[in-house]
Amino acid sequence: MKSTSKFLTLILRHKPQIIGIELDEHGWADVEELIRRVKGLDFATLEQIVATDEKRRYSFSADKKLIRANQGHSIPVDVELEELKPPQILYHGTAERFSASIMAQGLLKKSRLYVHLSSDIETAIKVGRRHGKAKIFLVESLKMFSDGYKFFRSVNGVWLTEHVPAKYLKERF
Repeated sequence: MKSTSKFLTLILRHKPQIIGIELDEHGWADVEELIRRVKGLDFATLEQIVATDEKRRYSFSADKKLIRANQGHSIPVDVELEELKPPQILYHGTAERFSASIMAQGLLKKSRLYVHLSSDIETAIKVGRRHGKAKIFLVESLKMFSDGYKFFRSVNGVWLTEHVPAKYLKERF
């Protein structure tokens, strides 16, 4: 099931065309069409993936006829995020080898629509360890917000913004 979940991430965030489906402007895919096009996928398995994904990557529409990734897209979709005032500090976890570049350029969204930030340090550490030896940055998010930067929070709790300039970053460890 883990490989199916990873494949869904690829389809619903980055490349729906590889199985011949389209996402609407809000990132929604038709559940029946998705099931028809993904070999070995049925509705019960899809429900289980959505319910048990520890990062809560996916959401169903209220009637469960549509599914989408909550964030992390590299294709232009509007997942209907509401702008919110962030907490004073947010965190970003990455690999230590990226520290110098981040301190020079800030946090860049690269191929994604947003920079992903965590509200707790434990999550940032987990994210950072996926890429090598973890490096954690504190983001002065409330100061950024006061300076006019927009913040959004995904339904799974991930904070999003388009860019974090280096002047709002502090290295944690």
